Amino acid sequence: MRLRQITLRHFRNVADATVDFVGRQSFLLGPNAQGKTNLLEAVGFLTALRSFRTSDVRLLVARGQPAASLAFVLEHERQGETRVRIILRPEGRELHCDGEKITRLADYLGRFPTVVFSAQDLQLLRGAPALRRRWLDLTLAAMDSGYLASLQSFVRAVAARNALLKSGRAAAAELDAFEAALAPAAADLVRRRVAGVAALAVPCGAAYGRVGGGEETAELTYRPDWAETDPAAWRQRLAEGRARDLAFRATLTGPHRDDLELRIGGGVARDFASEGQQRSAVLALRLAQAAWFRERSGVAPIILADDVLGELDPGRRARFWSALPEESQVIATGTQLPGAGGDGVRWQVLTVRAGGFNAGEVAG
Repeated sequence: MRLRQITLRHFRNVADATVDFVGRQSFLLGPNAQGKTNLLEAVGFLTALRSFRTSDVRLLVARGQPAASLAFVLEHERQGETRVRIILRPEGRELHCDGEKITRLADYLGRFPTVVFSAQDLQLLRGAPALRRRWLDLTLAAMDSGYLASLQSFVRAVAARNALLKSGRAAAAELDAFEAALAPAAADLVRRRVAGVAALAVPCGAAYGRVGGGEETAELTYRPDWAETDPAAWRQRLAEGRARDLAFRATLTGPHRDDLELRIGGGVARDFASEGQQRSAVLALRLAQAAWFRERSGVAPIILADDVLGELDPGRRARFWSALPEESQVIATGTQLPGAGGDGVRWQVLTVRAGGFNAGEVAG
């Protein structure tokens, strides 16, 4: 898949801009706070109508404007030239594909994969389990409408059960009703996460070997709160845990307490890996995500790299560029050209200032 043109109106600090992309690799060059990441954020909406920076749509619409619009022209492996238009309003989103309004997200998922490499990705190792669960949920849901349905059902059921527990008036019959919805969703999430992480682990290990230089191995492991995939067993466990849950006024068992673990050379990466190893590990996670998207959708994802290589040594930086899938378009950002040409990568350079984008010479 190739993004040939994007038009943004009233999206963050971009009042009105059309950007044409030439070739496979484009580099957005400019000082901080000019709009480079905003453009990547807009492109990232193609996958699942989500921002990789915020869940609040109101922050994406320019101040004083009723809506923001994002329009894309793509060359697609399966659909040929395709046009996508997204309207963002504080109250919701509107999606059109080749002039047809799409009302069900499940009908859209998997068509236009993108993968964002961000400087904030280091928190996938160092941060709380919730960050790793969110990454896993977004990865699996982007290509699997069944996963998205189970996730939505589980989130609703847990929220309702927790509200009942917090009220202090949780009757057994009411808990039964919520647990009847919660149990099958929990069981299905665990089943799909087991399969999903197993599929991601192989390309993650291979990608780490390429970026890290092959000196250590990397292992991605799913750590479920409870590894059961039988809905009946989940109902029994929830019923048995009611007394404890009532005491704490929260559901203390379920996929919302799962975690992922990444090990480097046999040690837990967040505890024992060096700075360079940790940065290589999160790059490997994103490369695995790209490989999984390609396998599931049959479409080469667009790679969005948001100033991610500044802290890497030249060797790891060069290996990262060479590890990117050759069939994928790459749009990257930075305050300086990558490696001043030393990485052997040729770029279409777009200078960015105050929400404007100007095409420059090819560099590299």
